[in-house]
Amino acid sequence: MNKTMRHLVLVSAGIGLAAVAGLATAQAPAPVPAAAPANLDKLKQMKVATTDLNIPVVAQTGANADAIKENLKRVKMPPGFKIALYAVVPDARHMAVAPNTNMLFVGTRKTTVWAVTNRNSGEAATEVKSFAPSLKFNNPNGVCWTKDGFLVVTEHNRVLNFPAAEFFYEGPDVAVIEVVGQGKLIPPEEESFNHGARTCKVDKDGMLYVTLGQPHNVQPRDKVKVYDEAGIGGIVRMNAFDGTKREVYARGIRNSVGMDFNPKNSELWFTDNQVDGMGDQIPLGEINRITKAGQFFGFPWTNGKTRITEHGYDKDPLPANITDPEVYTEAHAADLGMVFYTGKKFPAKYQGGFFSAQHGSWNRTSPVGARVMFTSLKADGSADKTEVFADGWLDADTRQYRGRPVDVANLPDGSILVSDDFAGAIYRISYTGQ
Repeated sequence: MNKTMRHLVLVSAGIGLAAVAGLATAQAPAPVPAAAPANLDKLKQMKVATTDLNIPVVAQTGANADAIKENLKRVKMPPGFKIALYAVVPDARHMAVAPNTNMLFVGTRKTTVWAVTNRNSGEAATEVKSFAPSLKFNNPNGVCWTKDGFLVVTEHNRVLNFPAAEFFYEGPDVAVIEVVGQGKLIPPEEESFNHGARTCKVDKDGMLYVTLGQPHNVQPRDKVKVYDEAGIGGIVRMNAFDGTKREVYARGIRNSVGMDFNPKNSELWFTDNQVDGMGDQIPLGEINRITKAGQFFGFPWTNGKTRITEHGYDKDPLPANITDPEVYTEAHAADLGMVFYTGKKFPAKYQGGFFSAQHGSWNRTSPVGARVMFTSLKADGSADKTEVFADGWLDADTRQYRGRPVDVANLPDGSILVSDDFAGAIYRISYTGQ
């Protein structure tokens, strides 16, 4: 988007460029009052929503940070790789690395989006504080960037867009565009605490993609048509600034909580979480590839390689045109965030492949997961081999979690970040060679 178009977008949202620039004078740190429901309307009109400009910061040193660092000594990786604590970030979920500054934004499944800043360009962040605290977020799990630096935050049932967030995040009041209003991402009657964490990505044409998990273990039959039409149990796409041109891009997905575009051919890949209650070994996990709009991935008739028995879906003939997964992973390992590696510092075998995070099982007799996987691709763009890349957050002796990876992101210096909502941390993995 050029400067003229950017100006038109900002003005259409009630945001003049001079007013946006004025936000840079807001400064930080100490407590911010709870957000009122009317604050969104105030911010859309560039009005003050809070008079307290101080935002408390999260401690980056002390006993908690030391314990996290100690736990990282248990993590095993291929020779030449190093893992270190990058930032203490409570409930850290999906990450959006800023395009122009040494910072990133981190979603949570609670009410906070974190702004994580590396002010000295070192190997770790120097400051963590809440972003736009005068707003009331609701499960802002998904964060992503438009190609020209607008931050999109996808909540349980709303989508917001923040112009130049990486430059104007210092104070509690920030410019905002309401892409999808509260209660309009999915029908309000389908809201549930189950599978409500959204993720998002923006393609090279500026269209926003949002994953919408379906709220049941397996949806009842009377929900299939409703969910297909709304994109629940699928991926929807729309204009990233006003929500227009919305369409269901992919269907037949139980609950995807991670996706990324292959930079070589712009194909969208996504993870999918599996049905519970069918045993330790089934269904297998899935990582899928979308090669064209409108593909169907089989759920609720099939999941992994398993026919679904709940509500009698296994008695039906399999629907036509099911797209099979590219990668099958261990059952119930909970594959979440993923990212294609775009750096140049890792060895050649990692160039062009993707890393994915396994959050770890919650209902398996013997826990599995809590690790980072790597998948290489063949010359034709399909998946080749998947292997464990970083492992050790699941204690083999006690079978308890010392961490649960959620998402993976590229840093411009060729290293990667891994978020962990259990430990409340972000880790940096770099390659030092031998």
